[in-house]
Amino acid sequence: MRLKDKVAVITGAGSGFGEAIARRYAQEGAKVVVNDLRADAANRVAGSIVQEGGAAVAQEADVTKSVAVKAMIQTALDQYGKLDIVVNNAGFTHTNQPMLNVDEATFDRIYAVNVKAIYLAAVHAVPVFRKQGAGGCIINTASTAGLRPRPGLTWYNGSKGAAITLTKSMAAELGPEKIRVNCICPVAGETAMLHQFLGADTPEHRARFIATVPMGRLSKPIDIANAALYLASDEAEFITGVALEVDGGRCI
Repeated sequence: MRLKDKVAVITGAGSGFGEAIARRYAQEGAKVVVNDLRADAANRVAGSIVQEGGAAVAQEADVTKSVAVKAMIQTALDQYGKLDIVVNNAGFTHTNQPMLNVDEATFDRIYAVNVKAIYLAAVHAVPVFRKQGAGGCIINTASTAGLRPRPGLTWYNGSKGAAITLTKSMAAELGPEKIRVNCICPVAGETAMLHQFLGADTPEHRARFIATVPMGRLSKPIDIANAALYLASDEAEFITGVALEVDGGRCI
């Protein structure tokens, strides 16, 4: 097992990419804290992992609130005695539309979930990694939108560009302490936010988007989960500061 006895906190793990990551980590021996803003979703995923023989606990928390993130990290320590991996996967976007049509409240929420949450996770997790003295692993879910931005998602694009730059800067600063920081850049996939990326999830819009992906399909949660598994594993012990494109060639 590639993550045997490692402890991971995964945000936004009640569905989509986060759920797939939590399940994949548990299959590979990790003990996981399944975070989501929705308690029912977190409980569903954690309960299913336990039923399948894995180790998981649910944690409802708003990742934009410092007190909630602190409690989430503490849950890992209380339940499993340590922390090895933090996956900042929770995300938020606006509907594909002209940039000036996005209201201020939506803009603020995008940057709170996609950017501030990375800061808060570092504030509360990095001291734990330092105290343990064995390094650590942080993985941020960014996006192809941060590498090859397109019209209609300007503010979301910017937030993911920030996530990529934060990843690289954190990796440079924390590397001497053996704390690795990487990010994954998925192309749009089968998640609850797909209709917002496309503007409307119609066969025509899907076909138009898929035509821009050389490998001819959207991403699947398991694609992202497998990438997150590799980056968290000991096989990637010399990899940090990477923005890994999981996009079927979209960014070429």
